[in-house]
Parts: sequence; structure tokens; C-alpha cells
Amino acid sequence: MSPPSNASRKTRQSKSSGQVRIIAGQWRGRKLVVPDLPGLRPTGDRVRETVFNWLQPCVAGSQCLDLYAGSGALGFEALSRYAASLTLVEPSVVAVGQLRASAQLLAPDAVADALSIETMTAERFLAGNDQRFDVVFIDPPFDLAVQWQTLAALVPQHVRPGARIYIESPSSQSTPDTWPAGITLLRDKRFADVTARLFQYSGEQHASR
Repeated sequence: MSPPSNASRKTRQSKSSGQVRIIAGQWRGRKLVVPDLPGLRPTGDRVRETVFNWLQPCVAGSQCLDLYAGSGALGFEALSRYAASLTLVEPSVVAVGQLRASAQLLAPDAVADALSIETMTAERFLAGNDQRFDVVFIDPPFDLAVQWQTLAALVPQHVRPGARIYIESPSSQSTPDTWPAGITLLRDKRFADVTARLFQYSGEQHASR
């Protein structure tokens, strides 16, 4: 997996408003500032609402990992919906500064115990960490095209059996012929130039499609 640069961010064509709204949970309606970085685009409301409808039975009490955090829209949405913990991974020091500021604005005391922010690439985090997670978000800058490399690096050592893995990619991007061992595609939906996919990790060691 190629590490993302600080300047190379998401290039999807969704509208940038400078803020993104938390949809539901304890911080419903609160807004997160989107850092002014070239090409940075948070996952839009419509896509996030669909994704968290898919994840609704799984988020509360889960250990969550957002490997390409950006604005934190996916990760903070999970924490708002009572995830037990959240790890945000982001290489840009500017974006990390805003993630920390957003955490302080949401709930300083509650977030301090539940939130970890790692200033590094997803590749470096996965290479140096053996923690296992229940819910994982993989939404890298689209021009990097590392979605499937990241999924392969994630499984099996970073996910628990039954874990849900969300991957967002450009609709034009090709997909592998087979998924990694133990991975099953549960849901997928196309939103114009963006495709959302939800996978489950069964823990079984056989390739699937």
C-alpha cells in the first residue's frame, strides 16, 4: 500500500461546505470543521446515513478504526453512536490538529478515554499495531487507489471474527477477482461516482467472492 501524501486527499466530486454534520447519536446535529487541504472531501451525508444504517446493529460498544480519517466524519459518527473506542489514523499534521480540536469541542472528558489519534499513514499503523477491531473504515484519497491493498493488509490480524469493514471507492475503480480469506461482501450501493461496500470478516481462512 502506498502511503498518502499530505497534499493528496480525496478527489471525489462531492460538494465541500467547510463543515460536515454528525447525523445521529449523542452529538446529533453537531458540525465538524473540514480542514482546508487540497482535495479533501468528507463522506457526504447521504452516503454516511446509508452506511450507518447498515452498521446500526454493530456500532454501539464496538472498537472502531478509521484508517484514513481526514475530517473524522466516519469515525466521530461511530463515536456519537456509542462506539466503545475509536482510533483515527491520519498522516497530515494539519488534519490531525483539526481532529483534536473537533474532539475537544464534542466532549473533552468522554472523548479523552475513548479516542486515539495516530499521526501516521495507514500502512505504517497496520505494520506496527496488533490491536483487533470490530468496525473498520477504509476511505482513502481516491487518487491513491489503495482500498484493496489496505483490506488485504487489514485481514486477519487487525479484525475480530464478525468484524464489519466499510470501503468507499470511486465507481470506476476495478475490484479484485476474489476477496481476502474470510471476507464476505454484505452490502453495496452506488452513489453516482462513489460506491459504498460493507464487508464482514468471518475468521475462516478461505478466499471468497
